[in-house]
Amino acid sequence: MVSAQTLTESDRRVVAAWAADCAEHVLPLFEAEAPDDDRPRDAVRRARAFARGELDAAGEIRRRFVAGRAAQAVATPAAVAAARAAAQASGVAHMGAHALGAAAYAAKAAGPAEPRLQAAVDDEIRWQLDHVTPPVRAALRRLPALGSDPSGPLGAGLLATGVLGTTIRALQRAIGDEDEHEDGDGDGDGDGDGDGATLSP
Repeated sequence: MVSAQTLTESDRRVVAAWAADCAEHVLPLFEAEAPDDDRPRDAVRRARAFARGELDAAGEIRRRFVAGRAAQAVATPAAVAAARAAAQASGVAHMGAHALGAAAYAAKAAGPAEPRLQAAVDDEIRWQLDHVTPPVRAALRRLPALGSDPSGPLGAGLLATGVLGTTIRALQRAIGDEDEHEDGDGDGDGDGDGDGATLSP
């Protein structure tokens, strides 16, 4: 039986582009520490090529762990998380749920890179939501809630803990709210108070 976290191939191609955007946004944090290691950037390029229909799922499934191994070549938490964001983006060819993994690791990368930590994570989540197109939103809404389905990365594992879990829950809440950009106060948080502060639980 196919997991609900897989999504159709057409949906995976749609969310792969967004996952690549999320990973690429923090990629400089990895490249600052390992400028000669192109594995994460190559993973982002492949995710985009998959999104455009230029690569098939089978080939990308075989290569999805390459960028993840780049995380072992760096030491700072930001660089490690940035490499893992790229790895998750390349994994979208296998399972659509990895798109949320890419976003979560990108947010985690942004946190250690800034002294404000949680504020930086929230800023990254807002950036990610600003780049969700209607087709991406529709595809991501088909994914099960974090922790509700054990058959994939959104199960009760690593992505459900810490800042990764917090980020995915915030994204799923926002993506599931059709009125998030129409709450009357312009902040996009859906509460009408203008402060934009609903990303942190």
